[in-house]
Amino acid sequence: MCGRYATTTNPGRLAAELDAIDETGLAEPDAAVSYNVAPTTQVLTVVERHEHGHPDDDPRLRIRRMRWGLIPHWTKAAEPGVPAKGRPLFNARADKATSAPSFRDATKHRRCLVPMDGWYEWLVESAPTGQGKAVKRPFYMSHTDGSPLYMAGLWSVWRDREHPAAEPLLSCTILTTDAVGELADIHDRMPLPMPREHWAAWLDPDHPAPNDLLRPPSPAQVATIAARPVSSLVNNVRNNGPELLVPDGTCDDEAGQTTLL
Repeated sequence: MCGRYATTTNPGRLAAELDAIDETGLAEPDAAVSYNVAPTTQVLTVVERHEHGHPDDDPRLRIRRMRWGLIPHWTKAAEPGVPAKGRPLFNARADKATSAPSFRDATKHRRCLVPMDGWYEWLVESAPTGQGKAVKRPFYMSHTDGSPLYMAGLWSVWRDREHPAAEPLLSCTILTTDAVGELADIHDRMPLPMPREHWAAWLDPDHPAPNDLLRPPSPAQVATIAARPVSSLVNNVRNNGPELLVPDGTCDDEAGQTTLL
């Protein structure tokens, strides 16, 4: 699974690096920077879309902000312009996305990339018999050279059909797969990385993605991703700063012991 990650690239810089159009509309671009991104917050995504009203034009890469936690388009409204609450769909199994009712429509024509510096996962260590509860140790997975990761995602547009004047809501989910290599020692699931050479096929808005792109990555693809233990400060979503990445839990305090999402 992937329930928490870090991103330190603002949308303007990301758009420049990818030759994309920044559609986030953020007055303060660094507002998108976070060391503790959690579900239901607004996150950066990369999509490829045609210019509105010009379906014959070549599609362009676009940087958009979306709610992390996909809201299927058929979700009913709880009140005008507000979707009813449901299970937070912040992850989707890649091997079931094409058939799952919540994700199959998005898998056909609304695929995205979710850029991140790295993601967090928790290793559950059993406590000795009679000595309390199991311990969850946070680890941070990232490229050893510090280069960004781009994870495969799906997105959706939700509209209140009873109130068409209400603003549409964009939301997304991150695809997950079986963990590969040494990453499986931390957790049995991991987000699905999308290599740059497959971006064109993955983001193509006019054609379904090849099924091969939904398979777990090869060991070679994750060979440069390393896991390291970090501070349990990340356990608390209110903590958000570079100190979360300090190795070996040297910044642990009581605030870091908050229950995980």
